[in-house]
Amino acid sequence: MLVGLFVAGAVVAAPPGPWPLPVQGFQIVERASGPVNYYSVLPGPPQHIHSHYVPGLKTAVVGYGAKDWQARASRLSWKWRAVTLPVGGNECQEGKGDSAAVVYVSWKRGLRYYTLKYVWSAVGPRGAVCDKKRNPFLAQDTVILESGAPLGQWKNVELDLRAEFRKHFEGGDATAEVPDFFGLGLMSDGDQTASMSSADFAEFKLQ
Repeated sequence: MLVGLFVAGAVVAAPPGPWPLPVQGFQIVERASGPVNYYSVLPGPPQHIHSHYVPGLKTAVVGYGAKDWQARASRLSWKWRAVTLPVGGNECQEGKGDSAAVVYVSWKRGLRYYTLKYVWSAVGPRGAVCDKKRNPFLAQDTVILESGAPLGQWKNVELDLRAEFRKHFEGGDATAEVPDFFGLGLMSDGDQTASMSSADFAEFKLQ
C-alpha cells in the first residue's frame, strides 16, 4: 500500500515541460521501507537507479513527490530492465507477489489515494490486472506490463496518465474528472518467494 509514500524532500520545482525527473531525486521512503536501502544510482549510460533485493531483507521503496506537477501531468514515460527475476514471482497469485521491478503511479483526491502498480513480473501473465484494493482511503490495481525474459534489455514505457486513471478507477468514462497527480514509487522485492530480485530504472519524464 502506497498511502503517505512520498516525502517533501523529493519535490523539486517544475520547469516548462516535458519534465525530466532526475534519478537522484528518488529518496527512500522510511515509513514504507525496512532498515536497508538496497537502491543505488549508477552512471550508465543511461544514468539509472539499480535495485538489488536479497532474501532476508525487508522490502524498501524509493519515491519521488510531484507536488509541482499536480494539475499539469498528463503523460509519463520511463525505461526499465529486469536483471534478476524473483523465483516464481506472480502478482496475481497469493503468497507469490514479488516483482523484479515496480513503478507505482499515484493520484490523490481528498483523503483517498489512487495507485496503479505497474510491474515487471517473473511468471505472471503479461497484461493481467490483479490484486485490486478498494477502501475509503485507497484504490489500487496491479498491472503486469512485462513478464519474464528478456533480462538485461531496456524496455520503454509511455503512459497517458489521465486515460489510465479513468480506465481503472472511473470505468473508462472519458469525461470523468482526474484528481491531482501525486507522485511515483519504485521497488524490487523478493520477500514472499525468499529469492533475489533486481532491476534498473531510468529516464523518467512527465509531460
